[in-house]
Amino acid sequence: MVALFFLLPAIITGLLSLTDMNYTFNWNFIGFENFREIFYEDPIAKTTLINTIIYVFFTLLFFNFGLGLLLAITTTHMEEKAGRFFRLIWMLPRLTPSVVYALLWLWILDPTEAGILNSILKHFGLPTYNWINMFPKTVVIIANGFIGASFGMVIFTASILSLPRDMIVAARVDGASELKVITKIILPNIKWHLLFVSAYQMLSLLTSYEYILLITDGGPFYKSEVWALYTYHTAFGDWEFGYAAALSVILSIAGFIAALLYLRTVNIRALLKKPKIEGI
Repeated sequence: MVALFFLLPAIITGLLSLTDMNYTFNWNFIGFENFREIFYEDPIAKTTLINTIIYVFFTLLFFNFGLGLLLAITTTHMEEKAGRFFRLIWMLPRLTPSVVYALLWLWILDPTEAGILNSILKHFGLPTYNWINMFPKTVVIIANGFIGASFGMVIFTASILSLPRDMIVAARVDGASELKVITKIILPNIKWHLLFVSAYQMLSLLTSYEYILLITDGGPFYKSEVWALYTYHTAFGDWEFGYAAALSVILSIAGFIAALLYLRTVNIRALLKKPKIEGI
């Protein structure tokens, strides 16, 4: 099954990247010409590379990791029912169909006075804006961030609730402030979960483009086009399958290298090693 659904498509994509296949579906091999063009002649590739780095870095830092951790800590310090309620609220974007979620953002950011943000500004006598045209990167980061934060929130919440309560209660009895409890007890004891979420979400963001496609379609003028979306547009917009395959090969290699670096950074062997107490 692994060979059929993972290895075989990877081999086909690799071979396809060495061709100039278009809508005629002819396997005309041209060597590494597609890669040369991507690295030396394609200005859009350079723009999408910069956009991808900005998109992944800020979405991961402020939302998928940062906001997810903040929500987990906040809701686990509330009364249990209130915490569950707020976590359920934050899960709603993930449970909403992608098209509906995107339409809600388009309504919020509508450049006319019918848009929610512009109607609020108009109410206070302020000028209205074309939000997507003026802040396309910020829009896609926030829209994807509200979805991604819920994943981190769930993982972090489960890890915090699994910590022995005696340890936290003892620290409070000894006079530790809540900030000390969080920074000295909770965060060090959930470090593997923090590393897992940051690694998984970074790799996920590298290949995600669904909400960007629906909200900005990479525009205006490629200002919110990321690498994965550029690959999609090249394959199914321009019908340049060989060139798109080369773009996807580069993205796969970048993801593979990033995964190896993360595994080395988090010391995956130590993470998978059985606790010493189980070896007795």
